[in-house]
Amino acid sequence: MPHSAQARKRVRQSERSRVASKSARSEIKSLTKALAEKVSAKDQEGARILFLKVISELDKAAKNHVYHRNAAARRKSHAAVLMNSLK
Repeated sequence: MPHSAQARKRVRQSERSRVASKSARSEIKSLTKALAEKVSAKDQEGARILFLKVISELDKAAKNHVYHRNAAARRKSHAAVLMNSLK
């Protein structure tokens, strides 16, 4: 249990941050899975739209420190590999 007011505030802030980060990570995972399904179905236009959405969400997540910038870059690279497999 936190004893000081500062520690109690940090607990509140950390919980808010954890919930927001979890939501962002979950959304990115869902989008990535949907992208993989579109790629496996050879839906080029749908995959392109999802790819742009995944990249955008990953950039936002890196900016807000949900993911480390290198982790976001790695996930973007994986999405690009999926897209390039369509060609």
